[in-house]
Amino acid sequence: MRSSTEKNKQYNNDFEKSPREDVICGRNSVMEALRSGRQVDCVMIAGEEKGGILGKITAMALDMGVPVKHVSAKKLDFMCGNASHQNVAAIFSAAEYVSVEDILKIAEEKGESPFVVICDGIEDPHNLGAIIRTAEATGVHGIIVGKRRSASLTASAAKAASGALEYVPVARVSNLASTIDNLKEKGLWVYAAHMEGDYYKDVDYSGGCALIIGGEGSGVSRLSKEKCDKLVSLPMKGKINSLNASVAAGILMYEISTGR
Repeated sequence: MRSSTEKNKQYNNDFEKSPREDVICGRNSVMEALRSGRQVDCVMIAGEEKGGILGKITAMALDMGVPVKHVSAKKLDFMCGNASHQNVAAIFSAAEYVSVEDILKIAEEKGESPFVVICDGIEDPHNLGAIIRTAEATGVHGIIVGKRRSASLTASAAKAASGALEYVPVARVSNLASTIDNLKEKGLWVYAAHMEGDYYKDVDYSGGCALIIGGEGSGVSRLSKEKCDKLVSLPMKGKINSLNASVAAGILMYEISTGR
């Protein structure tokens, strides 16, 4: 009978032999995926080749607004199941992104004040998926994520969302700071989760509302904090001074939902 260590090793070996279902590998394959207009979440390139087909892929992706990430060849080996990736791979989106205006229009059509959640540096796709799942349950009209330093709508995020991604639209923007300014111009009040903020139950969340949830390690960015209308905090009675991002988001989303 095999030991648990042997079983885990065999599982990992089997996993590495098969590429992820949301990944396409190889220069021609990635190029054609971009040309076809298929929803590509990001392109990952190993090495620093500036010319040739990798240069063309990079330029095409950037022109289409698709983020390009530079990674190690070893990471591409793992993602592609050790298949021949020719130093490039693309990850497909589990759902299509919408615009911020689309999210606000949904609220308008429902006759409701907009309620959006801004993920400022959430890099774990499981956290993003969990936030989307709770957002669906609390009446959030949409999620906003950044193109840089942010998790995206990968298969992992969709799995963590447990079907909620079918009902909660997600917008991906190039500049979170200007997006916050735009939301404020449209009458939304912007709140950010931060340990130095006001006690979350003492805050009036009525009207149009945008909630900023910071990244797992760095929290809400300095610029986002400066632009928000109010910081809100959750009481911490234990020795650990912060909560998992999706847990904090869930508590605050339910609090806002009950006051609307």
